[in-house]
This record gives sequence, C-alpha cells and structure tokens, in this order.
Amino acid sequence: MPADNDRCNAALAFHVRRGEINGVDVGGLNVCVVADTPAVMGEGGWKVGVLMDAAASPEQAEALGKVFGGQLGGPMEGLGPLIGEMLGMESREFTYADEGRGHSVRIGGAVDMAVEDFVSPLDTTGAGVKVSGAGFPADTLAAGRAITSTVDAFGMAWDNAGKNSFSAPFAWSA
Repeated sequence: MPADNDRCNAALAFHVRRGEINGVDVGGLNVCVVADTPAVMGEGGWKVGVLMDAAASPEQAEALGKVFGGQLGGPMEGLGPLIGEMLGMESREFTYADEGRGHSVRIGGAVDMAVEDFVSPLDTTGAGVKVSGAGFPADTLAAGRAITSTVDAFGMAWDNAGKNSFSAPFAWSA
C-alpha cells in the first residue's frame, strides 16, 4: 500500500547492544538511517542519509558504515537498489534509551524520537501488538505510536509525532 502522503519519511535508529564487524567491536554504538521515499517505497528513488554515533572510533565508524551502506551484504544490501540519492554520513552525539515499551533516541539537533509500543486494552497478557512477516529489520516488530518524531538532517525535515512506529530487538549476522 502507498503511504498516506506523497512521500514516506522515516528514521530507522539502531542501537548495537553487542556486536563485532570483521574483528572490530561495535557494541554500545548507534546508527540512524533517515530516508525520504516515494509513497510506494518499492519504486526506489530513495533519498538517504546516515547519522553515525560520535562515540565511534574511525575504525568502528568505517565498519558500521560498511554494514549500513550494504557493502557487507545482509539486509542493508537489499535496500541498495532502492536508493536513488545518498545524501552522506554525519557524526553526531546520540542519546539512546530502551525502557520496556518506551524507546527513544536523540541525535544532536537532527533527530528527536520517542515511541511507545501499543498494548490493546483487551490484551490481558500485556504482550502488546506485534506485526509478523515484516522481514526488515526483523521478522516481528512491535507496533506503536510516535510520541515525538522530528527530523532535520541532510536537507530533509519532518514531524511524524502521533504516527505509527515499529520497534524490535533483533540480531543480524553474516
């Protein structure tokens, strides 16, 4: 289905709890991919920028850049053909928090997002609403709502507060 608007604007924030890329420890670091896409994302022509954690050493930034640039295969490689314009990569200070059903990231003055996973009032388990079969970045995502969601980076600016959000812990490996 196409997006509700002419364009789909998304920020995909990733926190690496633990991990290694070709011998380089990247645990504790963060990356955010910001994208402006057509209403039907599969049509391609995406405009994409990458925000890298300022805490990353040059070696860590290079390793993460290869993963999120798709050069090492994996899920990001599959997005490569959809990208029409790569707007660059910038290093910024990240603040990340994961508090149960609440997740937030602040990236300098570029991104401010806080989302809350949705739990149906009829769900006596409190497990929350899940979307399965997504495939990217994980097969099952928690559905939620953006409490705040502003982006001002790479010439793109939007406010998606009140719109849908998805979150999930997941593992990528090669």
